[in-house]
Amino acid sequence: MSLFNREKLNAIPVDVDLSELERDSRYRIFSGGVNVLITVVLVLFAVFQLYASLSGRLPQQILRYGHLGFAVSLAFILYPTTKKSSRRRINPLDILFAAAFLAVIAYFIVNFKALQLRAGDYTMMDTVMAGIGLGLVLLACWRVVGPPIVIIALCFILYGLMGSRGLIRIEMPGFLAQRGYLLPRILTHLFITTEGVIGNPIGVCSTYIFLFILFGAFLEKTGIGQFFIHLANALAGWAVGGPAKVAVLSSALQGTVSGSSVANTVSTGSFTIPLMKSLGYEPEFAGAVEAAASTGGQIMPPVMGSAAFLIAESVGVPYPQLMLVALIPALLYFAGIWIMVDFEARRKGLKGLPREKLPPAKPLLLQKGHLVLPLCAIIYFMLSGFTITRSALWGVLIAAVVPFLRRGTWVSPRQVLAALPLSARNIVSVATACATAGIIVGMVTLTGLGQRIGAGMFQVVGGNVFLGLVCAMVTSLVLGMGVSTTSNYIITSTVAAPILIQLGIPLLAAHMFCFYFGIIADITPPVALAAYAGSAIARGNPFRTGVNASKLAIAAFLVPYMFALNPKLIMIDGTFAEALPMILTALVGLFGIGGGLIGYLNAPIKSYWRLLLVAGGLGLLIPGTTSDLVGVVLILAVYFFHLRRRKGARPPTVAAE
Repeated sequence: MSLFNREKLNAIPVDVDLSELERDSRYRIFSGGVNVLITVVLVLFAVFQLYASLSGRLPQQILRYGHLGFAVSLAFILYPTTKKSSRRRINPLDILFAAAFLAVIAYFIVNFKALQLRAGDYTMMDTVMAGIGLGLVLLACWRVVGPPIVIIALCFILYGLMGSRGLIRIEMPGFLAQRGYLLPRILTHLFITTEGVIGNPIGVCSTYIFLFILFGAFLEKTGIGQFFIHLANALAGWAVGGPAKVAVLSSALQGTVSGSSVANTVSTGSFTIPLMKSLGYEPEFAGAVEAAASTGGQIMPPVMGSAAFLIAESVGVPYPQLMLVALIPALLYFAGIWIMVDFEARRKGLKGLPREKLPPAKPLLLQKGHLVLPLCAIIYFMLSGFTITRSALWGVLIAAVVPFLRRGTWVSPRQVLAALPLSARNIVSVATACATAGIIVGMVTLTGLGQRIGAGMFQVVGGNVFLGLVCAMVTSLVLGMGVSTTSNYIITSTVAAPILIQLGIPLLAAHMFCFYFGIIADITPPVALAAYAGSAIARGNPFRTGVNASKLAIAAFLVPYMFALNPKLIMIDGTFAEALPMILTALVGLFGIGGGLIGYLNAPIKSYWRLLLVAGGLGLLIPGTTSDLVGVVLILAVYFFHLRRRKGARPPTVAAE
């Protein structure tokens, strides 16, 4: 075990600032009385959320305003204005911004009933306060999440102002033409009604997302993350390319409770990447393995990325059903990475770690196996018909108690309670993104832009389903550059998903398609935050790491097309028995594509054979009996040809020795 401790201590290079890789890790560092005060506010935020979830007494608008009030005011306090700003001092202007936003929220909460009575006939004060609140939300999001989503939101507001009856009397061309609106109408629509910043995105954030972030914080403080890593080492550390497979397995396990690609990359990669490098993996490949595997955490049930809860709410499916739908694509994703890692390890002759340096699995499970109980419990409750909220609350309670079942896993009560401020801090970036994304959704509903774009794009693709899927993929990847998965999903599900639905793709499959490509933007160059995090730890080239990560995650680029073109793969209008043949052909297809991209099967292979393998793999991933037969024939032909050549080459090699 000393090997892992030493590697973990030396894992992150001292000259690399990982905080630059993810905006929501650039928070201020406090000390003394200020630190105590901020911690108290964070705890109050968490307690407010728990009270709202347990009592169920607060009206939805009050809960959403309260959640937004805490999150946005904390954004100004916790995050410095720019990268160059001091991280140890609070700017007086930030205190003013936080106080102003709290005053705005207090105004709308106090006047909640009066606002309902005068809906559509708001006063000048209502409009002014809505304008101040909207401006501060955008400012906070710019600081915490980054400029891309804020610029997009401002463009949507600008679009709403343009038209024959709008503030800006400019007619938009073609299907984009609309009547236009005056500024007061837009401000009140976006900040007072449930069609804007306190709309569905912030509603989901203030309930489901917060509770699961709290659940993840408790699991972190109780040591379940470390248990997953040790278990992965015990199960796969000895195999060919062991550390790389440990990275895949531990990221899949940790991904069940972590919805952040970058956080997962840094936490598990801090020791897996140095171990991979020590066994001969190139830095760019080692960083890419961890980034690709960590990104898959957002699609791995039971606790997927934040956007998954938005899918359940938007599509109107129970979250347990969404978990089952997401399970097959997630397993195919990790299977694809595992296959690629195995081929690379065999190509380079990389062996695993000696068993004596690995934690034995049986004693580990006997001593700490009970730490999995919270995860098992939350799955059980959700599958038993409990609401998402109740399931998460039970999961939090069990996570707080389970370390004390055995003395060897005891933690201090203070450490357990530290999950409260941690979860409150972690929700700030998600809440500001959801609020800003709500602006986009609000403008789309106000102007009818979604239907207009859908109709226009439908004309452009000419009813071609495949072309429509490609357009949706490109839209998701482009919007995902530097934008959080939650923001990306909200935008693409509003703009791109309706196009897919018009083309005949089932509702849930269309939303899942946008969700997947929004996630893998984290490893797709030029802006690939998870890949950059992996390259920083590995001391490799960021762009090459991103390219390698995209290659390793090839399944993520292909599987969404599979379930969009044949929804039975994710058991939409079908059963598992009907999905099973597609799963098997997909695995064989990923085997062929992996061998072709890495250049190794049972021996190194030349470029023209690699092309045949990739072609065969793609044939197996395309729905249809003919394409499956062609794919199988191509892969088997290449495999047996090289197997025979390798056997024929063996005797001379022995003789030469």
